[in-house]
Amino acid sequence: MERFWQSQDTSVELRPFALELVEGTTAHLEAIDTVLQNTSENWKLHRMPVVDLSILRCATYEILYLDDIDPATSINEAIEIAKSYSTPDSPKFINGVLDNIHKKHPDVPES
Repeated sequence: MERFWQSQDTSVELRPFALELVEGTTAHLEAIDTVLQNTSENWKLHRMPVVDLSILRCATYEILYLDDIDPATSINEAIEIAKSYSTPDSPKFINGVLDNIHKKHPDVPES
């Protein structure tokens, strides 16, 4: 992991959050994938672009498990990442899926 960080131009302050995001998403991957499959209408996870699926998994982890992050912030960040790294249709798709996840989990505070 240290070799990875040495190859990246990121601040040391961001590393703990990035590690939490990766480890948390991985630890809850089965539950996250179940939520995504149940929420993304007419799409099987294996048919989604890998970049979109990765963005959706991380943002879903944030929405469901990180109480200190506003769900709207997670959704907006996911959309911005999709604009930079995925297809032209991806931001709208990601927004729709994540918005549905946020709405279907009432224990998550409204933004």
